[in-house]
Amino acid sequence: MVGVEVARRRFTVDEYYQMARAGILGEDDRIELIEGEIIEMVPIGTRHAACVRRLLHIFSTKIGDNALVDTQNPLRLGQNSEPQPDLMLLKPRDDYYASFHPRAEDVLLLVDVADTSVAYDHEVKVNFYAKFWINEVWLVNLQAQQVTACRLPSPSGYREVKEYGRGDHISPLAFPGLNIPVQDILPGESVF
Repeated sequence: MVGVEVARRRFTVDEYYQMARAGILGEDDRIELIEGEIIEMVPIGTRHAACVRRLLHIFSTKIGDNALVDTQNPLRLGQNSEPQPDLMLLKPRDDYYASFHPRAEDVLLLVDVADTSVAYDHEVKVNFYAKFWINEVWLVNLQAQQVTACRLPSPSGYREVKEYGRGDHISPLAFPGLNIPVQDILPGESVF
């Protein structure tokens, strides 16, 4: 079978917002804009939600006023991308980013949680974040019960990639004194 090429229409962040204002995109739609393409995200399952809540609790109680803990909100990356990472540690701002969405330089740590989207998150999104020089990305793989820490961004991806399992501890580069047991991040086994 011969591959078929189709023309794709890429969108800017401004056009993305125009579609939302026009009602084409709804507030409750689970989508994000990645390199000009509108990507439909999978629904959030219970294990995914529990993991994000665990991360929110860990960072909210241990970081204090040293960072803003942000969950599932937009991150502006250039003119054609606005993903919504599961959790970010952001540089503190008095206005809590009311005047603009955070940008790559505002991110101290970005965390994405993946259950059914592991391949996409690992192959596409992690490398995408490296292109914008986000210093550290954690991919929580619920299927493998591990956290992959990606550090030292480069145009071709992260130069340091390390996997942590249930018996390990992990520390964000921005907060090296924060030693988090990986088992505290991962939810228990599903009862379904």
